[in-house]
Amino acid sequence: MKTALVIMAAGIGSRFGGGIKQLAAVGPNGEIIMDFSLYDAYQAGFRKVVFVIKKEREADFRDIVGSHVESRMDVQYVFQSPDDVPEWFTVPEGREKPWGTAHAVRACRNVIDGPFAVINADDFYGQEAYQTIGRYLRSVAGQKNHYCMVGDR
Repeated sequence: MKTALVIMAAGIGSRFGGGIKQLAAVGPNGEIIMDFSLYDAYQAGFRKVVFVIKKEREADFRDIVGSHVESRMDVQYVFQSPDDVPEWFTVPEGREKPWGTAHAVRACRNVIDGPFAVINADDFYGQEAYQTIGRYLRSVAGQKNHYCMVGDR
């Protein structure tokens, strides 16, 4: 069972001013924040990554991010859509925005079968955060209903 990293990247970036915020270059060699996250997560033992994206951004994600990690990690794509809700829930007419973190995790329900961590695509966490959460997830592997949150001091 591989420890998975779920990367939430379906946000619309309305305050960003155009373009796909999650794929914007920030490093000296054109790296995006996810490049740093994926490197740190891999070093911490994560071997699966699930990108939660909008369907219309799939080609960009496969080209810019996925193609670079597919040789080292199991890469999955799931799509966060406002109409992917439990059968008892009614989506308000005209709703187009994703529902948030819990909804993004719900989108992963068919591709995650073990321990996982959830991050935002456009936040930098640092190597220590991945080491800490990776150790915890390995310590509870095979068990159910164990949760934690890693914070920064």
